[in-house]
Amino acid sequence: MDVSNLLSAEWWIVTFGLIGILTIIFAETGLLIGFFLPGDSLLVVAGMGASAQVASAVGLDTPFPLGLLLIGAPVCAIAGAQLGHYIGAKAGPRLFARPESKLFKQEYVEKAQHYFEKFGPEKAVVLARFIPIVRTFLNPVAGMLGMDRRRFLLWNIIGGILWTDGLLLFGYFIGSRIPNVDRYILPGAAVIILLSIIPIIREIMKNRKAAAPAPDPKGKHHREAAGS
Repeated sequence: MDVSNLLSAEWWIVTFGLIGILTIIFAETGLLIGFFLPGDSLLVVAGMGASAQVASAVGLDTPFPLGLLLIGAPVCAIAGAQLGHYIGAKAGPRLFARPESKLFKQEYVEKAQHYFEKFGPEKAVVLARFIPIVRTFLNPVAGMLGMDRRRFLLWNIIGGILWTDGLLLFGYFIGSRIPNVDRYILPGAAVIILLSIIPIIREIMKNRKAAAPAPDPKGKHHREAAGS
């Protein structure tokens, strides 16, 4: 198996089918090791796979049942995030206390706190769904920071449905309406991944700019002060 296949949504749906899709959605939102999985592109391609023309083009025997996808995907996403919240509430402090941890680092806590303070806990839980990596780690961080389980569940449900069903319906729409759309699956998935990481890139650039030391003054008054 080519390692690059792990980042290909088309490979995932052809190889593992409907059960694989639902398992990956659960793992990306609930298991910390799932942060690298292609959730956004996977959902769009899965929605495309519910249309007959795309299903036959990518090698599926029958199209995915759209109704089952629209129910199963949000259920798995919600259950996964709820598990992440539970893990954070029970083991979060101990995990974050380990500075050399491979999965948890203090920067994850700070990032979650940034989202919580900027948008509020409710909006942060919803918006995190649309940001790769953040949607994996914000759930345990929310549990560790003490966000109430029922309150988290409410906004987890809203975010899970918007994220999964929104991308599934988008994929189904373009799969049903655009001729020969299967030719554009890989470049389309690449565009989706690029768009989804733009917020992360912007945040990194903003943090670097904020952390950069102020330049030494080079103006006339500085030169005069140095020469006096």
